[in-house]
Amino acid sequence: MHAKDILIDGYQRIREEVHAAVEGLDPDDLNARPAAGTNSIAWLVWHLTRVQDDHLADAFGLDQVWLAQDWEKRFGLDLPRQDTGYGHSDAKVAKVRVSDGGLLTGYYDAVHAQSLEALRALTAADLERVVDERWDPAVTLGVRLVSVLSDDLQHVGQAAYARGLLQSAAA
Repeated sequence: MHAKDILIDGYQRIREEVHAAVEGLDPDDLNARPAAGTNSIAWLVWHLTRVQDDHLADAFGLDQVWLAQDWEKRFGLDLPRQDTGYGHSDAKVAKVRVSDGGLLTGYYDAVHAQSLEALRALTAADLERVVDERWDPAVTLGVRLVSVLSDDLQHVGQAAYARGLLQSAAA
């Protein structure tokens, strides 16, 4: 198995978990925040998708799906166009609301398709390419891909946990 195959498998798992966390929930559940100062499922899925979109587009020299495919307009959030949710205050988290889970999974699937296309073209040498020199040591493409994978899996796990909290409260 090649490294790119492992990465593809990991990114496929994010997609599976995003759909499991979102599908079947109504807007009230998607936008609910389990407690003060926490994130909603909508925010978590939007954020993890924005991070994957932003970071992989930058690393591979691609356009962000968010902007190129008008997802920014479809979501209609009162946030800056390039916002990924990093460092959001409680007030900004509250601005990320959706009226339909299909908006979240649709955007995720579009980002996922672009991510998979880029991952399928990877060579072993590509993984050593430096993509961010602001760190010491500089960040390689391989490190960036694993970092995004880890971050996304953590956030989708949080979304699954929030879904469980909502469902147990409703029972």
